[in-house]
Amino acid sequence: MAFEPPQRLVRALGETAPDGDDWLEKLPEAVQRAVDLRELTVERVQVPGGRSSLVVLVRRADGTPAVLKLAPSRARPESERAALAHWDGLGAVELLEPVADDGALLLERLHPDVSVRSLPEARALLEAAGTLRRLWVAPPAGDAAHPFETVAERTGRQAAAMRASAVADPEAAPLVDAALAAREELLGDPPEQRLLHGTFRQSKVLAGGRMPWLAVGPDPVVGECAFDLARLVRDRVEDLIATPSGAATTRRRVKRLAESLDVDQERLRGWTLFRAVESGVRALRVGRVRDAELLLEFASWL
Repeated sequence: MAFEPPQRLVRALGETAPDGDDWLEKLPEAVQRAVDLRELTVERVQVPGGRSSLVVLVRRADGTPAVLKLAPSRARPESERAALAHWDGLGAVELLEPVADDGALLLERLHPDVSVRSLPEARALLEAAGTLRRLWVAPPAGDAAHPFETVAERTGRQAAAMRASAVADPEAAPLVDAALAAREELLGDPPEQRLLHGTFRQSKVLAGGRMPWLAVGPDPVVGECAFDLARLVRDRVEDLIATPSGAATTRRRVKRLAESLDVDQERLRGWTLFRAVESGVRALRVGRVRDAELLLEFASWL
């Protein structure tokens, strides 16, 4: 199979790839092996696609449409597989192959070009929130430990990188300090432990056949629901920044989403602050200055 990886994927992985990483170079061969192993017929590569994985629209041997997804190990594809298996199609795309030696994911075909983001903003938030509620279930029980990273573990790594960024960029230091203080307080007494999507936003909810909307592309984590909802608060951040009422609209959004999903409003505000600042300083580290400016301005409203 001859193809060029989508440029969006190439750029994003180039920002995060460790020295010597050759996953992109080996990707064409990996796709061909995965296709041959499953006797798939390739229709097309999804473009622009995601920032951490390659998505290929395929048909199975019986003609059923499906999606083949390949991601580097640092994107935790086996964690995604475990979460999708646990959700078993409830609120999320269905996993068609529970086990795969090559790490590729074979998934139910949704409508890849139709996301909740295509709806008017108010309805998009409503539909996205309803989808997210279905995903918040107890993590797998029965094993000594569930296979997922916790919010404390993930944000702990992020906090260390944020501290280093604050030293390098003193202008961001006050927001970093506020975000780190919020994290410490929030981790002191979490209200529940649920399996979370981890990177939920409007573009991660696609139109389906068996259900109107289904979530895709989780980076699952176990922790409190407010952490998951926090990423949704800043959806369409460019539009928020562009309007004079952006700060007031953001605060109303925090209140409305918290009330609609029975999440504590202050905890949601705190995690929204932490996640926005973390994304902002990460954007600064890799040279995405405009993205960083938007995110840090948004964070300052909280």
